[in-house]
Amino acid sequence: MQLATASTFARSAARRGAGLLAGALLVLGLAAPHARAEEPHSLTPFSAAAGTAPPAPWHFSTLPNKTPTRFEVVSEEGRRVLKVEASDSYGLLSHRVQMPLNESTVLSWRWRVDQFVDGADLHTRAGDDGAAKLCVFFDFPADRLPLMERTRLSLARSVSGEDVPSEALCYVWDGKEAKGQMLVNAFTNRMHMAVLESGPAARSGTWVGERRNLLADYRRAFGGEAQGATPDVVAVVVSADADNTHGHGLAYFSDLSLVGSTALRAEVRPTGTGTAE
Repeated sequence: MQLATASTFARSAARRGAGLLAGALLVLGLAAPHARAEEPHSLTPFSAAAGTAPPAPWHFSTLPNKTPTRFEVVSEEGRRVLKVEASDSYGLLSHRVQMPLNESTVLSWRWRVDQFVDGADLHTRAGDDGAAKLCVFFDFPADRLPLMERTRLSLARSVSGEDVPSEALCYVWDGKEAKGQMLVNAFTNRMHMAVLESGPAARSGTWVGERRNLLADYRRAFGGEAQGATPDVVAVVVSADADNTHGHGLAYFSDLSLVGSTALRAEVRPTGTGTAE
């Protein structure tokens, strides 16, 4: 890698790709208790909030000199849900966990997008924005990555000053990208994006339910470099940003459920698809 190339990557990774990862790692450095893998609900529900602020250990973070994306718990159709509004802004809502990744590890939720970010384009850095992203962080050992990837990750960690996670998989509801795509983030190969939903729902205001087998999705995104390894899940992150396009996005998330077992070793079931409600 040429020095100029490395320097450019470091700056851009710290701004956006590594910024997303490192920002959420601020949460992981806090003294929040680890969730036990055997617990049926390892993620604190948004509906448990006493007011509009998401309940602990959910934690907000953003980047310096950025307008923060707004995360609020509101009542919608008689349910307490998370409202995520990005307006020329950037922000993360992160929850630390510690769960083995195996055949039984399933993440499920319901979401709704009322406004997509105009000009968003997941293939470019200038358009790397979105109204609704749900990311999962994994602790794959950095020393098992190819030399080039280790170098890039080391640069991102050096510039950000954080122990940036080595792998992140983000589920996206995008305004135009075809459903079913698996994309690599425009800023860093350490983040892959699975497009679960594309464009507006058939009926305005429709909620869509998702149920994802994390091991199956992880293998699709990182199977080549993992070579059979199964790292732990270390964080779940809700994200929305519109700082590159200077646009506006509005989405809602229900309570999230992350379940799994340390004992079950059954055949991996096919990954589920979204269902409208």
